[in-house]
Amino acid sequence: MQGCFWMSLARIRLLQRILKEKYGIVGEVAARYVEAGYHVRLMHPTRYGPIHIVVTGNKDRMAIEVFSDPKPVPIEVVKTLIEKAKLVKARPILVLYSDGPKLTDEVYKFCKENGVKIRRIRPQ
Repeated sequence: MQGCFWMSLARIRLLQRILKEKYGIVGEVAARYVEAGYHVRLMHPTRYGPIHIVVTGNKDRMAIEVFSDPKPVPIEVVKTLIEKAKLVKARPILVLYSDGPKLTDEVYKFCKENGVKIRRIRPQ
């Protein structure tokens, strides 16, 4: 699925609905990037497992991992995200969906040291 700045609003809303229905939480996060004018690719395969969302646009490339479990984020999730992002030459972004996922001080510090951006997205 791709989004672009020249798309009509109706087309963007249609893509958002399709992404949400087909991919659930990952699709909802991807839909926000489509609305912002980015191109998105979902479940891009790598040897470490799929990257949930690969976003390109504005001379930028991001590898996004969505974590929605209501528990602390394991450091292994962040390490795997970093490796996946290196494979596709993208900036790693960890999206915490809803208020459930928590970051321990250790994981937060590891993210900051390795350049992983952290975003919290609440359901619409």
